Amino acid sequence: MWRDPGAPADSFYETRPECTDVPKSRFRIKAGKTLSARKWHAAFSPEGYLDIGKTLSRIHRGGIHPSIRGEVWEFLLGCYDPKSTFQERDEIRQRRREQYANWKEECRKLFPLIGSGRFITAPVITEDGRQVQDPLVLLENNPNNGLVIPTEVTDKGVIQWMLTLHQIGLDVIRTDRTLIFYEKKENLSKLWDILSVYARIDSDVGYGQGMSDLCSPMIILLNDEADAFWCFERLMRRLRGNFRCTDNSVGVEAQLSTLATITQVIDPKLHQHIEHIGGGDYLFAFRMIMVLFRREFSFCDSLYLWEMMWALEYDPDLFWMYEDDDDKSEESKGRLKSLRHYGKYERENMKNGAKNGEDPPLPISVFLVASVLKDKSTMLLQQAKGLDDVVKILNDVNGNLDAKKACVAALKLHKKYLKKVL
Repeated sequence: MWRDPGAPADSFYETRPECTDVPKSRFRIKAGKTLSARKWHAAFSPEGYLDIGKTLSRIHRGGIHPSIRGEVWEFLLGCYDPKSTFQERDEIRQRRREQYANWKEECRKLFPLIGSGRFITAPVITEDGRQVQDPLVLLENNPNNGLVIPTEVTDKGVIQWMLTLHQIGLDVIRTDRTLIFYEKKENLSKLWDILSVYARIDSDVGYGQGMSDLCSPMIILLNDEADAFWCFERLMRRLRGNFRCTDNSVGVEAQLSTLATITQVIDPKLHQHIEHIGGGDYLFAFRMIMVLFRREFSFCDSLYLWEMMWALEYDPDLFWMYEDDDDKSEESKGRLKSLRHYGKYERENMKNGAKNGEDPPLPISVFLVASVLKDKSTMLLQQAKGLDDVVKILNDVNGNLDAKKACVAALKLHKKYLKKVL
């Protein structure tokens, strides 16, 4: 039987011609499977209510067409409630854009390069709040001899924030540098602005390496900077725990510990071998979890993987969980929801009681990593004599993973794990 091979989607995210070693995307736009613009718009009622069940089903089958990816992600990440109207969403969007503009202006008053179309890659302030006097640094920050920051800053929170700004700049110029999109300095500065504003408003977490990889797709998919910021902010609601650091631990260690537990239950022999060669802390999987497989997949495939994960994890209460208004949370409880409004992964958690405990359900990303380890189990057992070998074997999966197959494998592993532990 003839099967439609689908159209490649790489043309939507063009790479620089000199970058010849970029992996080709496996994602294909397939008629009847991929959520198209026509199907997406047909999923709304005349008032603007979205049939989220039908939308999730389509995404499960074939992902999202790149032309509508940004607006669909806003729902998957909980920016909007599918049971809201067009008018309600317009009002929320406008309110959020104003909020972002206010935060950005507050940041600009502290550091006038915010919103200027430029950014920094060298420190501008010392740990005790004094302006760095290095002539090259001053030239980068003040090309027109204008004063950029006060000669001395006393607020500890502001000092801490300013100390991260050059690190954000260094990461920005390294992020997705193979894409033509980032040849424009205005796009680099937009990424720097969003990350700088986020670091200021979420002072508990601030900025951590890897956030630029998570934020970059938002800027590419959503034209309005404020909309991109809120999409990133919603994603960070899920992931900020990974970036929260204390004197004794890094936030992601909790998920690495969970990964160890899952592997011990699913493949005890592999877990024992990993412990034997000194990898019991599972730090070799740090990058996969921190930036959600951005380095293991091509740019296009990583977006496909993300939307598959979010569709599988989808909870129709997501929007209300993130709203601060208690009355709205109560309103949400009163709304009846069908099981079809939940993602497949979330349904499995509900069926097995995994959502009833004190701790939140485990994210599907941990099972994705576990499924990669399971798939490479024989090779790891036979060839890995030390951690360097583990890293080498896992590096070989880069560009060779299939997003849909990886999600299917993670779902199976999740089901098996729940049966064994609950």
